[in-house]
Amino acid sequence: MIRLLLFMFFFLICEESYSQKFGYVNSDFILNNMQEYKEALQEIDILSKAWEKEISDMYIEIEKKEITLKNEEILLTKEMYEEKRIELDNEWSEIKKYQQKVFGFDGLYFLKKKELIQPVQDILFESIENVAKKNRLQIVFDKSSEPVLLYTNPIHDYTDYVLEDLGLTKKNN
Repeated sequence: MIRLLLFMFFFLICEESYSQKFGYVNSDFILNNMQEYKEALQEIDILSKAWEKEISDMYIEIEKKEITLKNEEILLTKEMYEEKRIELDNEWSEIKKYQQKVFGFDGLYFLKKKELIQPVQDILFESIENVAKKNRLQIVFDKSSEPVLLYTNPIHDYTDYVLEDLGLTKKNN
């Protein structure tokens, strides 16, 4: 009987030591509480609006040239008209290339966003790692991204611990 109890006790200890502990955080909530993130988003927004205005102004300017060409079409020879048409088509192409350079995949907007957001995300991930190690978590999920967590027990929510690790708790603000 004692052997059986010792065996069960040993089995429970071994079983407990091999169980995996997990938790989750809400990275969007944490990021939105970080001043560095807010400042990065604000800078990105300012740059984006400046680029949008610049491209919009370019489109307005070329549309004016289109109207002018349309109005002058009667006065121009066919060769002169074709020459101006080719020039305008080239300008349209250049504007579209510039727009792609700024807002396209791996464009200036994307690169600037990555440059400004990546350091903030690195700080967040380092903090999540610190909290995971302190609480002996093997797995940490992000509640704000895929996969969708249909139910989460608040006991496994470590968002507040990460906020505390980052110094973003209400008592620190």
